[in-house]
Amino acid sequence: MAQFNDMSSAPAMEQLPTNARPRGGFAFDLCSRDQQIGTSIAAAGGRLPQAMKTGTTIVGVIYKDGVVLGADTRATGGTEVCDKNCEKIHYLSDNIYCCGAGTAADTEKTTEMISSQLELHRLNTGMQPRVVTAVTLLKRMLFRYQGHVSAALVLGGCDVNGSHLYHIYPHGSTGKLPYVTMGSGSLAAMSVFETDWREDMDEAEAIEVVKQAIRAGIFNDLGSGSNVDVTVIRKPEAGGTTTVMRGYDTPNEVADLRAGYTRPKAIVVPRGATAVLSKEVALSDLVTVEDAPTPMAF
Repeated sequence: MAQFNDMSSAPAMEQLPTNARPRGGFAFDLCSRDQQIGTSIAAAGGRLPQAMKTGTTIVGVIYKDGVVLGADTRATGGTEVCDKNCEKIHYLSDNIYCCGAGTAADTEKTTEMISSQLELHRLNTGMQPRVVTAVTLLKRMLFRYQGHVSAALVLGGCDVNGSHLYHIYPHGSTGKLPYVTMGSGSLAAMSVFETDWREDMDEAEAIEVVKQAIRAGIFNDLGSGSNVDVTVIRKPEAGGTTTVMRGYDTPNEVADLRAGYTRPKAIVVPRGATAVLSKEVALSDLVTVEDAPTPMAF
């Protein structure tokens, strides 16, 4: 657990007057202050908390009837696994989903805000949002923050213009491709796509390629792991439906391994092995026992 030291005795640090700070976005004048705080805490033997990152292998591919997105489910904080079943495929609208890599909080809140804007757009226009609308909103927001929002995204969806697949970098640059990979396991996943991808794949073939690409990231990248999540988005002429498959593949399932393992008898401590010296409980003089207040009547 991280310890936070009292900074009340630290020397005063310069800050811009409130009226001189930018009205929107981050207050970059606080960067030097934060650096001084970190240096002071480190000098006193403390440690600043680290942001939880997704590590991540995220991919997407276009097939003849829609788009398939895939992601692993490991979230890490430094060298520790924080979450073994993190959901990295985020809902934007019924026909648009987005995979996120980078800082977990940034990817979740960024996609949540854009999803809200797309829903308002749908209510105002009475039409299903276009994929390019979601891409434009995301790239403008990320560019405004100049890369300080750590969200690398793979966005896929289908609309009246067909199937679309984009990758969006934290600084706001985008690209439109038939298949994309992002995250720390992207190179391993890309090797699978470059070997097995072909045009006009059917849905089953696309799902299999995405699954194998994510597995390549899971087994070749320390920041990726656990399970494979898959989301299939279909064109309007193919039904216009979306299927979200959480835990589509579980290559690291250990239930069978644990079921077949027998613990050595030497480390199984039987009940009663430790002698009980006393069963009496005595309150210390330092403990004050008070009756709870009477609850308020409703």
